[in-house]
Amino acid sequence: MNIEKLRSIISGEVDTSAEAIQKYSKDASLFTVQPEMVVFPKDVKDLEHIVSFVYEEKKNSPSLSITGRSAGSDMTGGPLNESIILDFTKYFKHIDINTEKLQATIEPGVFYRDFEKVASPLGVEYPIYPASKQLAAFGGIVMNNSAGEKTLRYGQARDFVEEVSIVLSDGKEHTFKPITLHELNEKMQGSNYESETYRKVYTLINDNYDVIKAAEPNVHKNSAGYALWRVLDKEKGIFDMTQLFVGSQGTLGLLTKAKVRVMKHKPHKKMVVIFFKSWDNLPQVVNEILPFQPESLETFDDQTLTLGMRFMPEIAKKVGQNFFRFALRFIPETLIGIRMLRLPKLIMLVEIAEEDEELASKKTREIYNVVQKHNGTYPRILKDSRDQEKYWIMRRESFNLLRQHVKGKRTAPFVEDFCINPEKMPEFLPKLLHILKKSGIKANIAGHAGDGNYHIIPLMDLTKESERKKIVPVADEVFTLIKEFGGTITAEHNDGIIRTPYLEQMFGTKIYSLFIEIKKIFDPENIFNPGKKVGGSKEYIEAHITRE
Repeated sequence: MNIEKLRSIISGEVDTSAEAIQKYSKDASLFTVQPEMVVFPKDVKDLEHIVSFVYEEKKNSPSLSITGRSAGSDMTGGPLNESIILDFTKYFKHIDINTEKLQATIEPGVFYRDFEKVASPLGVEYPIYPASKQLAAFGGIVMNNSAGEKTLRYGQARDFVEEVSIVLSDGKEHTFKPITLHELNEKMQGSNYESETYRKVYTLINDNYDVIKAAEPNVHKNSAGYALWRVLDKEKGIFDMTQLFVGSQGTLGLLTKAKVRVMKHKPHKKMVVIFFKSWDNLPQVVNEILPFQPESLETFDDQTLTLGMRFMPEIAKKVGQNFFRFALRFIPETLIGIRMLRLPKLIMLVEIAEEDEELASKKTREIYNVVQKHNGTYPRILKDSRDQEKYWIMRRESFNLLRQHVKGKRTAPFVEDFCINPEKMPEFLPKLLHILKKSGIKANIAGHAGDGNYHIIPLMDLTKESERKKIVPVADEVFTLIKEFGGTITAEHNDGIIRTPYLEQMFGTKIYSLFIEIKKIFDPENIFNPGKKVGGSKEYIEAHITRE
């Protein structure tokens, strides 16, 4: 590859240093994949020139490809690649918020924490953020179809994205938004690249409409595969190509900006914490809480609680409190523990958010009364915002606490993001935990109870070959079990390296072949983030599991 030519045609920088290669060979997944170089594109023209350059050079360098990267907090290996990594966080950081239209135009390098600093004083928020919101950026949020603690009430990223601008394989930026079928017909009449793309996508989806619609996972949220079932809505007469790009992990083109819906901040927040002796009555409790429209319904297990207690000084520091004063705030929980004669098996956080304080308080009291009727459940209303924050910190920081503090082992996310219908959880979860236990894998559990989306975070010593060899066989068993229960293998973290090889098993050969066709329509030379969504293999997984 002619690196000097690449440098000469862009305004941004090209970095081939050992430090850059090492940094960008990892994300929050269990993989190490070394790229050839890291490029920091300065503007859209840079991206257009890079795509054109790669197409020209690919004749001589067949393995040449491009992978976009924002914060690098992905847990699937999504932004890892052996060729060119494009880091958007240096220059693509523009934010434009329109409070009247409740819209924001955001570039992919914008960190969520920076957006929040701009949006909060304006009284608006983008509620679809992951637990890692202090680390995540919008490129990953949009292209992974992220979700999080407020998804139960508001939906996933794809429900808030109204327009995307993408540099496609023709080396040009194109903008996509929902259009009417009349507008679609007009677009398909042209003879240019964009018209041809619309024709091909429409034909593929229309010709396979019924089988595509039947393939949509019957779960509350899903990020597996390409969302073909959400592009064409014959009843409403809408054709929405944004639905293909959101969640595509940059495999169809490079995101330059997204226009997203924002909402007015609900100022009055209340929380009920529920302590469970077992998982058994969780589905019934969830079903009785859902009519109150909680903004969040989160859970974490006794292992996560133990971890939080162990590292309480660190949590106290994060909420800006003196450790001893912070510890005293757990006296009510200690008393509940005495009543239960043990640590709770499960803790649920039920957050109510409303514009009217009286309504928020009323819902909180009613939830408390509903939960109190169940044996083995111990609810507590948190009246102080500092009490609420201590739990959110514990829930949001559980993955980081595990990653940073467990000696001799590391987090190994590979079966960490399944979603099934909540009522199936008491039967499903013991079977999943049995698979891990018989393989000698310990794990922590946290997740979104209302959605049936749980995060199982295994702890493993990946310096040992015997441990690394467990990954694929255990994934085989777990993903087969998820299919038996009618779930999805990923609700919000997406496919990446770790789950792409299992998409054909989940969706079947016909739908997977349509995924391949979509990839070919947008990326015939396979230059955009290869090996994700289609073309992945278990052999690649095993070859790139980190040895650290």
